[in-house]
Amino acid sequence: MPFKRVPQKFNASIKEVVIGTEGKSFALGGESVLPLYSFDGDIKNPPKVGIEVSDLGPNREIPGIAEFYKGVESIPDVAKRACEAKGVNFVSLVLESADPNKQNKSVEECAKLCKEVAEKVTLPLVIQGSKNVDKDKELFPKIAEALEGKNVLLLSAKEENYKAIAVAAVQAYNQKIGGESAVDINLAKQLNVVISQLGISTDNVVMNNGSAAAGYGFEYIASTLDRVKAAALAQNDAMLQIPIITPVGEQAWSVGEALKSEADAPKNWGPAEQRGIDMEVVTAVADIASGSNAVILRHPVSIATISQLISELM
Repeated sequence: MPFKRVPQKFNASIKEVVIGTEGKSFALGGESVLPLYSFDGDIKNPPKVGIEVSDLGPNREIPGIAEFYKGVESIPDVAKRACEAKGVNFVSLVLESADPNKQNKSVEECAKLCKEVAEKVTLPLVIQGSKNVDKDKELFPKIAEALEGKNVLLLSAKEENYKAIAVAAVQAYNQKIGGESAVDINLAKQLNVVISQLGISTDNVVMNNGSAAAGYGFEYIASTLDRVKAAALAQNDAMLQIPIITPVGEQAWSVGEALKSEADAPKNWGPAEQRGIDMEVVTAVADIASGSNAVILRHPVSIATISQLISELM
């Protein structure tokens, strides 16, 4: 008896969130099928791939990255060059220098840099903060003001600082907000609920449910993303019908497989740079298959690989 596959249909969909302005924008979400299930229905907006740009500059110790950014020094010019990576959809600027435990750059300096970057890039912009909740609470409203009219995504707001970011940055200057929670469906939903209670439409919200490199506790990431998508589509949970964006680069390039020199690593591990690329690609694939609507990567080869994969699967 021949097998007859029955498409899995849902009477719910993920909200569509548009980032950027006309002529320089992309949309996340909008699908009503499980991740990559294009055989069950149309995926309106395939997963997107972003390139991470640190305001401390690219890691020029990695040959492929050094070669890609050869000849550019200033961060705005680095961001402009990042737009040339094959398959990239957006640029994600990370304000590492604002961290009080690093250079502790002022809010004014960071806002000025964001404005300069926004004027240089040819792709939509995502801004990641310093990871210090108190500094980010001051940082994002000033950045939102400096980038008024750009419709950028401010990633990420946490339980400790979401009020200041949602009200003083997103509402006041019509930007998008990313809610970051720690690998837990209940925490993710609760953050979305309290953000919406401040008057922020879910059309202006994305989620960052946490990240980890493949093989390093990734099963918790995968199970969380699976549960979020299942609750959003099968249970019609409006507070989880929100696109997911996952920063991958930092996690993938910080594990032993990517960090160990060729002298210290086992001989069968191969070149250090290729190991880092492999970790980034494998992690990004797993994130997308589990439910991420966008991933943020560092290496141009990783970006091209994931972009091609998405294209072939769609």
